[in-house]
Amino acid sequence: MKRKLPLAETSGMAIKNLKSNKFRSLLTMLGIVIGNASVITLVGVGRGAQNLAENQLSNLGANVLFVVPGNNDTRRRGVAFPKNLVLKDAKAIKEQVPTVKRVAPQISSNEVIQTGSKSTSSSISGVTSDFLIVRSFEIAKGRFINNQDTKGAKNVVVIGPDLEEKLFKNREGLGERIRIKDQSFEIVGVMKPKGAVFGNNQDENAYIPLSTMVSRITGKDPTYGVSLSFISVEAINEKSTKAAKFQITNLLRQRHKIIRDDDFAVRSQKDALQIVSTITGGLTLMLAAIGGISLLVGGIGIMNIMLVSVSERTEEIGLRKALGARRLDISTQFLIESLILSSLGGIAGTGLGLTTVKVVALLTPLPATIGLGTVFITVIISGTIGLTFGVLPAKRAAKLDPITALRSL
Repeated sequence: MKRKLPLAETSGMAIKNLKSNKFRSLLTMLGIVIGNASVITLVGVGRGAQNLAENQLSNLGANVLFVVPGNNDTRRRGVAFPKNLVLKDAKAIKEQVPTVKRVAPQISSNEVIQTGSKSTSSSISGVTSDFLIVRSFEIAKGRFINNQDTKGAKNVVVIGPDLEEKLFKNREGLGERIRIKDQSFEIVGVMKPKGAVFGNNQDENAYIPLSTMVSRITGKDPTYGVSLSFISVEAINEKSTKAAKFQITNLLRQRHKIIRDDDFAVRSQKDALQIVSTITGGLTLMLAAIGGISLLVGGIGIMNIMLVSVSERTEEIGLRKALGARRLDISTQFLIESLILSSLGGIAGTGLGLTTVKVVALLTPLPATIGLGTVFITVIISGTIGLTFGVLPAKRAAKLDPITALRSL
């Protein structure tokens, strides 16, 4: 006569069987361990990349706009940017746009900097005194470029802390002289650390008066005059950035006599954050999918081992059925075994993944992180995979004919 076995008894039998095959059980769990660890690590790294980009962009300022030459089409095709964004445009924006507080035109060029026997390549930017406030930079030593430096086109330079370290090692750079092209410049200031933006280390840059940049480094464009690399614009406040963007666009379209496509673009921190979030979000999703494939492979491994286990335990299953065990009892035992393997593997993989995420955050610039929600979902998925891939072996075990199974004894 068949009788219903208590769940506790069925679970005990499942645990006993797994203990009797410890090595095989560990190997079976390994796929789930690797899968869980992969998902958590890859998602953590993806979020770290997103956090890093967002942290860098936040340094730009919430109410700062960037006017750059060229439109989206030229940027996508890699066409050389036009030189028609000029100093007069920056002056017009400052004078005619009511929602704008400050304007910082900039010309940038990569040049070789020399001091004594040492030399290095660095980004040199010609700027005005407003650059420091608009871009939220700070001075660590000395001073920044002032209006007198710009009016007199003086040969003075302010350098980043990393550039100071490169050129002078443990010596003080303030007051020393460096050569840019064939010109000698006096270092009047050293910046506080600012960090990198889009792979450009701002702490290795150097800044000279915009007028000096034009007269001694880059020269004027014969067609457009003083061509700018871009213009940084500080709106009155964060709420006025949208209006400022609209007004700047209209003003430059009128000045450049544009009828169709713009030959410039106005970008805000919000625009950049949206683009970065889209890219890094897609990257994180892709990494999670790669980790998910590892979990799927782990589930297939559980199913394979459980099917082998069914074949090996034919006699046991036949004997239990002959003694009154029901199909449900047999299938439940195999499902419990699958669930235990996948759950333990999920917990171990989660621990490994969290440890890896912490190591990545400590040893790399990526602020890798993972939310508790993601961890919980990953563990649930691993358990679900165990149940799902344990169904086929459980059904096969439950359908075994006890007479046929007992004949093999």
